Amino acid sequence: MKIVTRLIMADHDCESLSLVSFLLLVLITAISVAGGSLDSDREVLIDLKVYLESHNPTNGGIYTAWKIEEHDVCQWPGITCTPQRSRVTGIHLSESLIAGGLFGNFSALTQLTYLDLSRNTIGGPIPDDLSRCQKLKHLNLSHNIIEGELNLTGLSNLEVLDLSTNRIAGSIHSSFPLFCNSLVVANLSTNKLMGRIDKIFSGCRYLKYVDFSTSRFSGEIGAGLGKLVELSVSENFLSGNISGSMFRGNCTLRVLDLSENGFVGEFPGKISECQDLSVLNLWGNNFTGSIPAEIGFISSLRGLYLGNNKFSRDIPETLLKLSNLVFLDLSRNGFGGDIQKILGSFTQVKYLVLHGNSYVGGIYSSKIFKLHNLFRLDLSFNNFSGKLPAEISQIKSLKFLILAYNNFSGGIPHEYGNMLGLQVLDLSFNRLTGSIPASFGKLTSLLWLMLDSNSLSGEIPKEIGNCTSLLWFNVANNLLSGGFHPQLSNMGSNPFPTFEVNRQSNDIIIAATGECLELMRWLPVKSPPFLFIFAILTKKNCRSLWRHILEGEGLFPGCAAGLMAHTLEIPAYLQLSGNKISGEIPASISQMKRLSMLHLGFNEFEGSLPPEIGKLPLSFLNLTHNNFSGQLPQQVGNLKCLRNLDLSWNNFSGTFPKSLNDLNELSTFNISYNPLISGVIPVTGQLSTFEKTSFLGNPLLQFPTSFNRSGNNTSSEEADNGRKGKEDKDEDAIDMSVFYWSTSSTYVAALIGIVALMYFDCPWNRAWFRLVNAFIASAKSMWS
Repeated sequence: MKIVTRLIMADHDCESLSLVSFLLLVLITAISVAGGSLDSDREVLIDLKVYLESHNPTNGGIYTAWKIEEHDVCQWPGITCTPQRSRVTGIHLSESLIAGGLFGNFSALTQLTYLDLSRNTIGGPIPDDLSRCQKLKHLNLSHNIIEGELNLTGLSNLEVLDLSTNRIAGSIHSSFPLFCNSLVVANLSTNKLMGRIDKIFSGCRYLKYVDFSTSRFSGEIGAGLGKLVELSVSENFLSGNISGSMFRGNCTLRVLDLSENGFVGEFPGKISECQDLSVLNLWGNNFTGSIPAEIGFISSLRGLYLGNNKFSRDIPETLLKLSNLVFLDLSRNGFGGDIQKILGSFTQVKYLVLHGNSYVGGIYSSKIFKLHNLFRLDLSFNNFSGKLPAEISQIKSLKFLILAYNNFSGGIPHEYGNMLGLQVLDLSFNRLTGSIPASFGKLTSLLWLMLDSNSLSGEIPKEIGNCTSLLWFNVANNLLSGGFHPQLSNMGSNPFPTFEVNRQSNDIIIAATGECLELMRWLPVKSPPFLFIFAILTKKNCRSLWRHILEGEGLFPGCAAGLMAHTLEIPAYLQLSGNKISGEIPASISQMKRLSMLHLGFNEFEGSLPPEIGKLPLSFLNLTHNNFSGQLPQQVGNLKCLRNLDLSWNNFSGTFPKSLNDLNELSTFNISYNPLISGVIPVTGQLSTFEKTSFLGNPLLQFPTSFNRSGNNTSSEEADNGRKGKEDKDEDAIDMSVFYWSTSSTYVAALIGIVALMYFDCPWNRAWFRLVNAFIASAKSMWS
């Protein structure tokens, strides 16, 4: 440049002027090839803004704040530039409500090194243009709906790649090695990728953090694992033996997750050469033989998950040397017999998971109740019998006590009420008798109390109302009697101190195995508002969901009574069905402000339903098979989020409330066999979408002629005749389509919110974000 300047300023003849002109042309061409200027970058960003707004003209993200009249694009939100503010280097548009396909001209931003479009609804394939962004170092397209195959062969400088939670398919055996030369982080989890991965790591010399979990990879796993720092290939179809040669040399592994695959044979003791290993997860394979004694030499180990395999029942004494061990999972190995005595010596362990081992005894002989550091003890799905061991209450540190699905009998020890830090107590599906201890009223940190499917009797003690954190209470299918004491309405009134304790927890291994099993039992995932998680449960997001629930993060759709606006909440439930509880429902039930599911069916409740029930944020209300009477309150029509309503087999009377027709989200409805209820069923609106089975046994109800013609609520004589004609079916189809369209937007929005929150705080993401920050800092120092 200096030479050209001197030539311009000097005196020239014609030949020298021609030379100057040529050099200027070469210089201009070189600058153009290098990638233009900030002005050209601005034009590309304006095109990007127009493109994004055309696909979402109503609810845009931060890109809508890009003001075209402002020439300094480095001030635009989500845009980063070089320190000299001469070129655009980064685009940050995560969670920006972006829809449609990927923008097809990112390569025009020739200095682009960072692109984050995660947590949107971007679809379609990855365009070829993206492979021409040759300076790109960080690419995050996670949590979208991107399809097609993985082809990023031109991105040779890429250091961080996150394509997790999309719909990308095909094999990566040939394509991945072509762009992994500089990769440090690769997250391709939760896609539809398939094929072998045994030889793809050898050429990726800088690769350290790999997450290929929850996909469809198959075959054996290859060499080169020891050079990684974190590897997760869980929930795939991988098979074969694990060779000890994988861990020879300078093994740098800190996390190794091989869970839920089809690996076989004995696991090699050579894993002990990975002296930095913190988490070893072998859960859900077909490993056989002895648990390697060499594992006890990995002093850094904090989490050891050996469940759901076929290991022999002998537990090596060397494992007692693992002074940092926090989580020990030996579940579902079919050990049988008594609990191994050695387990009573793991005084360092906080989480001991032994469910599904067919144990018949050994609680006392193993002395596990003397493990005074335990946070979680899971002995569920075994064959224990006899009385519940009161000595467990000596473990004052316990937060989760899970003894469900055994054969325990006798009464519940009142000493369990002395475990003041307890957050979960699950004694369901046993043979327990006697009453619920009033001492449970001291358990103010209790979130779950699961006592269902026993033979408990007596009243629900009013002291349970002192359990201000108790959001999920299930005593279904017992022999309980008495009434519903007004003081019980205070349960779950203030769970926030317990949530805060969990947020302050420094133990990152708070979630591990068993979360899906427990969530399926503890949350009624097939009923609203919990049903959203049923379709998306994987082992990985179960762990994340579990942590979010314990910390009080809103994950489920809910709304205040009388309002249609949905928010993400932590909803409570009260499950009292299948008992002999009697008396009236107190008006104080309206104090249960988080109650989303109320199941009082198959009891002996009587009297009028209090109008105050209309103040609850209910999605599910079941009162079937009771003795309720009187006028059904109009206030039930205020339950705008109600999706399931069962009032059948009661003695409600008076006029059928027209307000029920305003429950636009109602998908299940039954008012059958209330023979004293009268009035007219509307021919249009939500109630017209239900079949005749919703109104059986109500002779005083009147149905308009047109309503009968549609096939709904015909008389019993008509019900026995023929089938609907094509015209009638069409009318039903129209009614149902209106209903489905009216609710689909709510379901989709809630599902997207849940999926996003589930992955927001997992350890992998935090590791990537730390690396991202390091790369940004490195870039800044390079330009400064």
